[in-house]
Amino acid sequence: MKETLLIAEGDNVVVALRDLGRGHVADAGVRLQTDVPLGHKLAIRRIRAGEAVVKYGYSIGVASADIEPGEHVHSHNLVSTLRDDIGEDDAVLASRAGAPRRDRLDPPPAASFQGFRRADGRIGIRNEIWIINTVGCVNNAADRIAAAATRELVFPGSRIDGVYAFKHPYGCSQLGHDLDRTQRVLAGLVNHPNAAAVLILGLGCENNQLASFLQQVGPMSSERIASFNAQEVEDEVEEGLAGVLGLARYAERFERESVPASELIVGMKCGGSDGLSGITANPLVGKVANRLAALGGSVLLTEVPEMFGAEGVLLERAQSPGVARDTIAIVNSFRAYFRRYDEPIDENPAPGNKAGGITTLAEKSLGCVQKAGQAPVACVLGYGQQAPSRLGGTALVNAPGNDGVSSTALVAAGAHMVLFTTGRGTPMGFPAPTIKISTNSSLAERKPIWIDFDAGPIALGTGEFGPLSEQLFQLVLDVASGRQRTKSELNGFREISIWKDGVTL
Repeated sequence: MKETLLIAEGDNVVVALRDLGRGHVADAGVRLQTDVPLGHKLAIRRIRAGEAVVKYGYSIGVASADIEPGEHVHSHNLVSTLRDDIGEDDAVLASRAGAPRRDRLDPPPAASFQGFRRADGRIGIRNEIWIINTVGCVNNAADRIAAAATRELVFPGSRIDGVYAFKHPYGCSQLGHDLDRTQRVLAGLVNHPNAAAVLILGLGCENNQLASFLQQVGPMSSERIASFNAQEVEDEVEEGLAGVLGLARYAERFERESVPASELIVGMKCGGSDGLSGITANPLVGKVANRLAALGGSVLLTEVPEMFGAEGVLLERAQSPGVARDTIAIVNSFRAYFRRYDEPIDENPAPGNKAGGITTLAEKSLGCVQKAGQAPVACVLGYGQQAPSRLGGTALVNAPGNDGVSSTALVAAGAHMVLFTTGRGTPMGFPAPTIKISTNSSLAERKPIWIDFDAGPIALGTGEFGPLSEQLFQLVLDVASGRQRTKSELNGFREISIWKDGVTL
């Protein structure tokens, strides 16, 4: 069994694939000077203080002290160097972009799934009814409506897959850009094709007025969307249930039909990462991204702060100089966001990430972007902006790294499902089906109620990328077709988080 992994030629560290003890001579050819836990790094040659520590073929920071071969490389002897914005000189990279990079992707065999074609031509993979409220004041009412409607509409053989309310604390005491952001994300959920029909529930006196919110939603069918303010009716739960039952008559018209995989929009997310994330689950998901992009589908990548230090990887794949400039703009804008609140841009990774072996933000970022594989970067989307279908590449979605906020942003952008890799584990689920992929087998064995797919055999040497990527891609098609429900769906884990940035009145 392999003990260590050299990720790229020229790296001066390797990753431990199991716990290694001091004095052990590892298969990397060095005697360990200290204990090195699973997922952590050890030096394979001397690294002098001030010299770059190289992993994935890129610098992940500099040594803060001399590091001898066989030493554990972590926070005690490695520091981040991410401080400056991407300069305009980096547009040189952008000028090299221009030709689509699909030549890097092998043409895959055709694939299809069973989906619901909506009246506007878009595809859904679930036939659900969603309740979206304009303000947190009606969260409880929305929950009660969903529960009552579920009892009426969801049963074996029903054409309605579920009725769900998505609670949030916002919509009142917000102004300007902050309110607009909340409206855009909620509007993205209203317009999501997994929702055959939507009830929009308002209160009546909130800043997020129902009339202005409906303008943000855009043109809509009265058959698909119903709305009212709770202050204007006698019993909002009774009124809401009647509205949902009316919407159900419209939703029940839809049936699954064969749809090419090019219609799929899949969001890629990692949360609770560990030292194996960038070498097992994330590159495995990247192979699914490659296949989907080569088929003409759309891949969504977010977590902009976890692009810091990996910008060059994305810029080299930009399909045009304009896309490269847009990539530089969202990264620099996010750095400015941190500075506006006097926060360091490289405070990430989180404590759990560090315990799992990730030391610096650049290291985390280089592992994070593996989820997009080698798919070309085709466009950059603002927070709450809709992704195009049949993109044939990756769209970068502007959102932070926080699991709830970024995953909600992916769904609001149109992701039919989210592939969520994790080394530490989390029960969170989101409005679209969320496939949880463990980076290590111990997590999959410990939390089978959370994890849908185990990428751990890659680290153990008992599984290979090719067969596992085929299995994962088939799982994506099975989930899209409704043949399989994710653990998050089975557990009823459905929630949203909104990125707030502004005063509260």
